[in-house]
Amino acid sequence: MSIATYAELKTAIADFLNRDDLDSVIGNFIALAEADMSRAIRHWRMEGRAVAEIDTQYSAIPADFMEIIRFYITSNNTQPLELISQNEMLDRKRMAANAVGMPKYYALTAGEIEVYPIPDGTYTSELYYYKRISALSDSNTTNWLLQYYPDAYLYGALIDSAPYLKDDARIQIWASLFQNAVGSINIESDKTKFGGTGLRIKVRGLS
Repeated sequence: MSIATYAELKTAIADFLNRDDLDSVIGNFIALAEADMSRAIRHWRMEGRAVAEIDTQYSAIPADFMEIIRFYITSNNTQPLELISQNEMLDRKRMAANAVGMPKYYALTAGEIEVYPIPDGTYTSELYYYKRISALSDSNTTNWLLQYYPDAYLYGALIDSAPYLKDDARIQIWASLFQNAVGSINIESDKTKFGGTGLRIKVRGLS
């Protein structure tokens, strides 16, 4: 059975459930599985990069934002900003009376990125972050996760069908298969990013 598109995924879910009366709700099972996977999976294909000019204390985060990887000021040489808690941010502002200058710290505050010190000019920034998994639909029929890991989509949706169906005894099997799929995805990503030892070539100086 091929599971390469949104339509094929819905057909597979109906086949596994052995039901032909769930057309109106299978899309909900898939959407719930996507929410679960966005929280549980951290894969290099989810990484995004946003470049922006910051000249105020608060800046908007990308619409598909899930989690910050790192945040840099790239004006006047690349300078990483340090993530601090909101309490630390308040302490710094209180002690320095809302100092201005090149930002050195940031926190997530009320759905925005807050920087400190308050920018004394315009600075170019680069935000590296994990993106939310792109939702499947009739118009967006596939994405990287369905292309490479259809099993995660299938078992995730089957798990989320159980509260609706109420009495499906197979949920423990599906949950185990789903957890195995998610774990394998995360491990594979780590191996891809960090597993290579790399070869180093020594270049001898010319005498």
